Amino acid sequence: MESVRLFMFQRYAWLALLAAALFGASAPLSKLLLATMGPFTLAALLYLGSGMGLMAYSAMLRCLKTRVLQEPPLARKDWPWLLGAIACGGVAAPVMLLWGLTGTGGAQASLLLSSEGLLTVLLAAALFREHVDSRIWIGSGLMLAAAALMAWQPGTVTGFSWHAAAIVGACALWGLDNNLTRPISGGNPAAIAMVKGLVAGAVNLGLAWLAGETRPSLPHAALALGLGSLAYGASLLLYILALRHLGSARTAAHFGAAPFFGAGLSVLLLNEPVTLTLAAACALALGATWLALSERHEHAHVHEPMQHTHRHAHDAHHQHAHDADDGPEPHAHPHRHEPLRHNHPHLPDLHHRHGHL
Repeated sequence: MESVRLFMFQRYAWLALLAAALFGASAPLSKLLLATMGPFTLAALLYLGSGMGLMAYSAMLRCLKTRVLQEPPLARKDWPWLLGAIACGGVAAPVMLLWGLTGTGGAQASLLLSSEGLLTVLLAAALFREHVDSRIWIGSGLMLAAAALMAWQPGTVTGFSWHAAAIVGACALWGLDNNLTRPISGGNPAAIAMVKGLVAGAVNLGLAWLAGETRPSLPHAALALGLGSLAYGASLLLYILALRHLGSARTAAHFGAAPFFGAGLSVLLLNEPVTLTLAAACALALGATWLALSERHEHAHVHEPMQHTHRHAHDAHHQHAHDADDGPEPHAHPHRHEPLRHNHPHLPDLHHRHGHL
């Protein structure tokens, strides 16, 4: 019975892990596509595939006129957060990363890229005052150690360089992107992810043109667009939904498993060997995931008055009247929360972003 309660409590964590699996799968598949096109072109097609796939998904929902998956449209107050997230994660970070990769080795770059999860947690705690449990700190450290173990190559010199600093800077910008997306995660996740994908795709397409990369064949371009729609589009959609219910730190902790899903797929598709190092790194990653999944946070807390719009059902936190027929639950409409004090297990979702002593 306790395991069932824990599963229900952490059920949204599986969205973050599924997002990690989809994104992790993009690494070995992208490696195959890189033999047919340049890196800027591939990045552009992956991001554009993300935006186009989510456009098609949104159009399908409108055609079906389904209210089961109804989400509120983006409000005017959401756009500064979204534009900030796009500027950090969709424009500045890819440029810094690609410049940084020109002066770093593969192992060093992998190790530096693994810092995104920990930087997201640090920014969530330091700048956005999100409560981060000790299990999440330890889990993030274990995930970073696992990625470092995978990237480690004896005898490799990893001295400081501006290229390495640029990669860490890109990871910090993606961490900021994750935290800037959290306040708007109650909005339409497909719309948020679609705008991010289209803008990032346009930026990388411009970089591909400036770099003089040749155009790929139509079949290879179609494969890249299809991969982007799943590994980037669907993954980001799930990531935003997880942000809504878990907060930035916990979502990032789970998403840190992405490289290990990619490593597993590489073993299957690219016939890469299962080494002792890979097995040890995966064991560390599993330990980190277990720490995050087994967290159970509970204490008496107060809900301050709040008014917002998001998809919801009428539970203990949503006991409000309706002025009109808002359709079957879950549904989305503006609603007000009255002051409430109670005690139950919770995570830093839309309604539990309170301070802690």
